Amino acid sequence: MSTNQTLTVAATTREPGKSTSRGLRNNRTVPAVVYGPKTKPLTIAIPVNDAVKFSSRGFENRVITLESADSTINGLKVLRKSHDIHPVTRQPIHLDFFAPDMTQKVRVNVKIIIEGKAAGTAEGGLVTVVRRDVEIETLPLEIPESFTLDVSDLGLNESKHVSDIKFPAGVKVITSSDETIVTCAEVKEEALAAAVVDPAAAAAPGATPAAGAAAPGAAAAPAKK
Repeated sequence: MSTNQTLTVAATTREPGKSTSRGLRNNRTVPAVVYGPKTKPLTIAIPVNDAVKFSSRGFENRVITLESADSTINGLKVLRKSHDIHPVTRQPIHLDFFAPDMTQKVRVNVKIIIEGKAAGTAEGGLVTVVRRDVEIETLPLEIPESFTLDVSDLGLNESKHVSDIKFPAGVKVITSSDETIVTCAEVKEEALAAAVVDPAAAAAPGATPAAGAAAPGAAAAPAKK
């Protein structure tokens, strides 16, 4: 399913520079840049609320249309490429937008949603997700929001791979079809025993130190001259 009913955001042009960027943030706008194969690098600003929205997960592959009184950026369609977050406030302080050629395919990573309960869990199997996204190539306006993988028939000691996902027409899969997405494996008793540590036993008086560990209070050996 394609996610790209186009979103819009108000944008204004700005002068580049750190001092200008600080002033923008004080006025509840966030600096950003736009670049692409048919677009010269542009410096813009967008409202802080939109910056927060588009910095969140789920908007990586959404096509956004810039609306502006400036004809150089008005109507420009972009994808969010990256964003910088303030280390204290956790608010976005800068965004990068990529303006693709809308007639050419782009490569993006799309998340995989696991559905169903694996049959192998009834036999003591543990489900492990190995990969959470897949790289594809498609037109910008046809980028799917996600792919689903049903694991209901996943038996004990079995795996599901990229080849088990049903991809829509027009999507070229870049990730190898042999890549494992999810497994259902038996939990080894030895692994469980190694994972369980009794703190009381470990701290018990008179416990024998592990091999190679120095006994408490033992003096260090003198260095050889």
